[in-house]
Amino acid sequence: MQKLTNHAKNEGERRESQGSWDDAKEVEYQPLSAEEARQWRQRHPLASPWRIVAWQAVAGLLAAVLTGWIGLVSGWIGSMGEALSVAGSVMYGAGAVVLPAALLARVMSRPVARHAGAAGVALMRFFIWELTKLALAVAMMAAAPWLLPGLSWLALVGGLVVAMKAHGVAAWFEMRRMASKTSAAPKV
Repeated sequence: MQKLTNHAKNEGERRESQGSWDDAKEVEYQPLSAEEARQWRQRHPLASPWRIVAWQAVAGLLAAVLTGWIGLVSGWIGSMGEALSVAGSVMYGAGAVVLPAALLARVMSRPVARHAGAAGVALMRFFIWELTKLALAVAMMAAAPWLLPGLSWLALVGGLVVAMKAHGVAAWFEMRRMASKTSAAPKV
């Protein structure tokens, strides 16, 4: 019990030494001029969600082509029809990531009205559309057996994983691209 009492005592002393919010100094913020805002935007460019969606689509397409080709060359896929079926399963798995991501990118790239509650509206819109994206991906996965004759679940999940991991790689490349742009931008 002594330990708890000392902890409570130390916590109370720490709170007293920190002061209250009422004692904090007001910081005066100055709005940026049009020129300062333009320079700030030049130093901090926006990342396009469409680039990341494009990276995911290319990664899915590349994975499908490589899977079909390697399967035919190595002999683990018997015929051209089976190779196309496996490649189609990889593409469908990647599409279950890319299509919902494209929908989310489209919706989130639309501007939000500028009013007092705009941040809350944007956050709520993001959550709603993110849930919609997940529901669409699950629906696409559930519909796969009816839409793909000769479905290979392993290939479908492989395409899904490749497209999801391409998101991280694309984000890394985008951050590096933007960093090189900002370092090349003139400093003011």
